[in-house]
Amino acid sequence: MRPSINDIRRAAERIHPHVHRTPVMTCQSLNEQVGAEVFLKCENLQKVGAFKFRGACNAVFSLSTAEAARGVLAHSSGNHAQALALAARLRGIPAYIVMPSNASAVKLAAVAGYGGQVTLCEPTLADREQVQAELAERTGASVVPPYNDLRVIAGQGTATLELLDEHPDVQVIMAPVGGGGLLSGTAIAATESSSTIRVIGAEPEQADDAYRSLAAGRIIAAANAQTIADGLRASLGDLT
Repeated sequence: MRPSINDIRRAAERIHPHVHRTPVMTCQSLNEQVGAEVFLKCENLQKVGAFKFRGACNAVFSLSTAEAARGVLAHSSGNHAQALALAARLRGIPAYIVMPSNASAVKLAAVAGYGGQVTLCEPTLADREQVQAELAERTGASVVPPYNDLRVIAGQGTATLELLDEHPDVQVIMAPVGGGGLLSGTAIAATESSSTIRVIGAEPEQADDAYRSLAAGRIIAAANAQTIADGLRASLGDLT
């Protein structure tokens, strides 16, 4: 099961009042280095500073009134935590965010500043998932994963729709791959818009679990990833 381009188009309509339509920039020196015309979709200028807001926003505004009233929930130490907190604030509902005790003070402050109700836990995946499960049981909040979620994938794909609206003749689209939400949405939006677009996922050589997973035909979890690109240390999900 996966979203279709129609799901991505509906997501674009749903989140339009809340997200930035980010600019597409060019760089002459980069064009000269690679021998091609390069367009940069500047999602660093998106709300919360990342494309993550698109997916979180689509998930939050997809909830029914009854579901939304119970709030949303996620465990995250980064951009997804901030994105979900802001999207929930815009809808006027609670956001419960589980964060590791060693999360940076800047990130903790940002999530709280967006209205997230932070619960700290031990910095292990098992503890994060346990605390999330306990909060879900107590609050009834809807869990919104950072990437392995159909609503999130559709939301992330809206960035590609915007890019193609401005530059419909692009031949190659490259996107980073950590958990795979952005790359999944990008691939769907691009290939269902044009049969000639090639989509490439990019990741650091020393955090190449997606490359190895594709070669093996099964998900190989990220382990001991050595990269400063901390957003690309996640493992692929079964949906992505």
